[in-house]
Amino acid sequence: MKIMRIGIDLAKNVFQVQGVDAHEHPVCRRQLRRHQLLEFFQKLDPCLIGMEACAGAHHWARQLQAMGHTVRLIAPQFVKAYVKGNKNDANDAEAICEAVSRPGMRFVPIKTIEQQDLQALHRIRTELIHQRTAKVNQIRGLLAEYGIVIAVTVKQLRKALPLILEDAENGLSARFRHLLDGLREDLVYLDEQIAIVDQDMVRQATDNALARKLQQLRGIGPITATALVAAIGNAKDFKRGRDLAAWLGLVPGQHSSGGKDRLLGISKRGNTYLRTLVIHGARAVVRAAATQTDRLSCWIQSLCARRNNNIAAVALANKTVRLAWALMTREADYDPDYGLAGDTAA
Repeated sequence: MKIMRIGIDLAKNVFQVQGVDAHEHPVCRRQLRRHQLLEFFQKLDPCLIGMEACAGAHHWARQLQAMGHTVRLIAPQFVKAYVKGNKNDANDAEAICEAVSRPGMRFVPIKTIEQQDLQALHRIRTELIHQRTAKVNQIRGLLAEYGIVIAVTVKQLRKALPLILEDAENGLSARFRHLLDGLREDLVYLDEQIAIVDQDMVRQATDNALARKLQQLRGIGPITATALVAAIGNAKDFKRGRDLAAWLGLVPGQHSSGGKDRLLGISKRGNTYLRTLVIHGARAVVRAAATQTDRLSCWIQSLCARRNNNIAAVALANKTVRLAWALMTREADYDPDYGLAGDTAA
């Protein structure tokens, strides 16, 4: 019997496969080792394959697509509802096989190698910043035990450390000065590594045509532009700009029932890192808009007059993401006066 659809429960070394025929009857249920997976699918006719969007999923999706199969990645939270009985690999594979057949299911776009390279660059930068923050907090905490208090910012700590090491009358012992100098060297090393990653990110943003186009929008620089390219890729996977904004959690959450609509704060779903970048960029635009007279700045000023700046920043971030979707799905560059002539004629 020909296999029409397969669900794969991914793992590091042991994979569970569940396949059904055109009549939805199970015809394949087996366990495969890592080296057996591609060999198994090479022998099959092209079919629909479903997998959870987890570690290694994009790699396997590209490999299986190259064999002619149709691959769909599903967010784990959407698969959970189809699990029958207790959780195990076989039941998970069966649930994935069932979930991928649903007509209203939402799928995760498969990333290219270039997208994963950009994403890795952002992950490394984020981890380096976390390490630097931990190092700064450690230095400040240790100095506080000796009665030396430094302002919170990294900039203030960089200025204060050489002065503290050179001050012979601050009560620090020679042993602790040696330790403190080692921590200072660690901080300098982390600063250098972050600067190297930032330079690489600027180069990537310059070389990538889509990232260059996104930087035409206010509030989007090289870091946010490359993050958008890495996370989204083909924006045509979203039907409209609002869908992209909802995917990033920038639209109101709902708690509606009985015909009564109740809108809450933003849902905060999706990519937290990307949403944070977009909102921080919007905050900078809101601050600068107070002295500008262009169309967007006037809209921001009007919004800030009615609501607080935080709400205005999130609203602008929502608008920016919708504009980013428009630029990513169309060939035209950003036009700040788009539609203005039509409005005037009307």
